[in-house]
Amino acid sequence: MAGSPESLSGQDVGSFAYLTIKDRTPQILTKVIDTLHRHKNEFFEKHGEEGTEAGKKAISLLSKLRNELQTDKPIVPLVEKFVDTDIWNQYLEYQQSLMKESDGKPRWFHSPWLFVECYMYRRIHEALTQSPPIDDFDVFKELKEQNFFESQESIISLCTYLQELMRTIEELDEDQLKNEFLKFLQISLWGNKCDLSLSDCSLT
Repeated sequence: MAGSPESLSGQDVGSFAYLTIKDRTPQILTKVIDTLHRHKNEFFEKHGEEGTEAGKKAISLLSKLRNELQTDKPIVPLVEKFVDTDIWNQYLEYQQSLMKESDGKPRWFHSPWLFVECYMYRRIHEALTQSPPIDDFDVFKELKEQNFFESQESIISLCTYLQELMRTIEELDEDQLKNEFLKFLQISLWGNKCDLSLSDCSLT
């Protein structure tokens, strides 16, 4: 029996994984850094000079992360102790055990794409965690709220359809139930069209 195929990675030039790591993730980090810059006055108003310095620290950490990514540096363990830190670092050790390169270190373009992208978001969280008192600042809040409110018409239409379906579902035969299931499955899949990461943090 054939083994599992290799994970998608940035080594496959021109692939979705390659374009994600080369283009999308640096753009996401740039948007995050820009958001922190735009809120520097808010940090000062809430926390004084401590807030200003915290903003600078978070920007510095994220700029360093972006450089590591763009230059294909080794992926480093998380340092801020959090509930999931050990799990992340253990998985990083597992990835290192799979590496075939001479230095044996997982890198941004050589590690599985899904791991790399999730790790980037975890490092964003770590950068904020290391920067109190702005450690609870949500760098994606504005985009999430804007996307939600601009999608309200679609959300209401979908909820209305679902409510009507639930009232009549007992009357549907097997083929009709299958069709309804496929409709909602397709809606779920197309929901990725509004994924902020897939749109480089811009609205679709």
